[in-house]
Amino acid sequence: MKAMELVGEKWIEIVTCLVISTTLMRSVSGSESECIFPAIFNLGDSNSDTGGLSAAFGQAPPPNGITYFHSPNGRFSDGRLIIDFIAESSGLAYLRAYLDSVASNFTHGANFATAGSTVRPQNTTISQSGYSPISLDVQFVQFSDFKTRSKLVRQQGGVFKELLPKEEYFSQALYTFDIGQNDLTAGYKLNFTTEQVKAYIPDVLGQFSNVIKGVYGEGGRSFWIHNTGPLGCLPYMLDRYPMKPTQMDEFGCAKPFNEVAQYFNRKLKEVVEQLRKELPGAAITYVDVYTVKYTLISHAQKYGFEQGVIACCGHGGKYNFNNTERCGATKRVNGTEIVIANSCKDPSVRIIWDGIHYTEAANKWIFQQIVNGSFSDPPHSLKRACYGKSIRRHKFQLL
Repeated sequence: MKAMELVGEKWIEIVTCLVISTTLMRSVSGSESECIFPAIFNLGDSNSDTGGLSAAFGQAPPPNGITYFHSPNGRFSDGRLIIDFIAESSGLAYLRAYLDSVASNFTHGANFATAGSTVRPQNTTISQSGYSPISLDVQFVQFSDFKTRSKLVRQQGGVFKELLPKEEYFSQALYTFDIGQNDLTAGYKLNFTTEQVKAYIPDVLGQFSNVIKGVYGEGGRSFWIHNTGPLGCLPYMLDRYPMKPTQMDEFGCAKPFNEVAQYFNRKLKEVVEQLRKELPGAAITYVDVYTVKYTLISHAQKYGFEQGVIACCGHGGKYNFNNTERCGATKRVNGTEIVIANSCKDPSVRIIWDGIHYTEAANKWIFQQIVNGSFSDPPHSLKRACYGKSIRRHKFQLL
């Protein structure tokens, strides 16, 4: 009798374990399917600036914005940026710039990026070098202050309560980063050699790492980090630093500049791996936009584009780019102000917008390649960016 009772108890225990295991498995696999990000907070440079520099130093001039917004909208492009498509796919409104006080709603996030931003603070003014004084460390300070003040304002109530994120959004949000390109060009502007530029990259990435840790300390857990693009394929580098024929690849890109960008990206990936060890609660996705951008430029016609390294909006020169007469530049002729650096006829078939940034069509194509995780480490789609690299190992340990 006792033996039968023991068997019965053992059987109940086995069944209970199976039920619990099955429930856990369904719960985990269900939670894997999609992350719900109630907000996005972005830090970066002009590749993701939705109005920060314009709010601080004057609007990006027309014809910027002509394709989608039909007028200047703070973006250095004819239309939307990758960060805009990220917001769209998450069901959120386009991010308003933190510095833009006009009609801004930050309920579902904020954008701290400004064009010309670097990771390391620059020892020059924006008028001297073109680099923004709002470096990544300053953006983090702005974010931290925004988080603190948002909580206080919401507690006080009133009209502004509805324009700021809920407190829990800061831990549930997606944190996106796209910065580093200007740190590389800063060295070349000082006549550094490629080896000298490479030498200071560890310091740049050390400061980048500190900001990620800072955001983590503020409660951020989901990070989506873009590496830097093919610097040697941008007209503003090709025009300013002419290369020997042997230094150019078959697609018209400067190999030395692309090599330093690739070196930066390798070191960035190492930093990300280290951050995963130091921040076990973080889900950090490294996104290889370099490969996607270079593939598009080097196979432009295959993907329905034209003239990979020629700017759409510009004036003169081999690349339709003049550093002193950039996109939107005007000139007074017989008392009338005319635009001398205007848009090409059809931006939708061009990749490079103004010699530095990409067209909306290119940004959309790039987003479509990265959104499913094909160029990510770990290979999670954007909708699963809240999961860490070792999610499957954790799942099996749980069961």
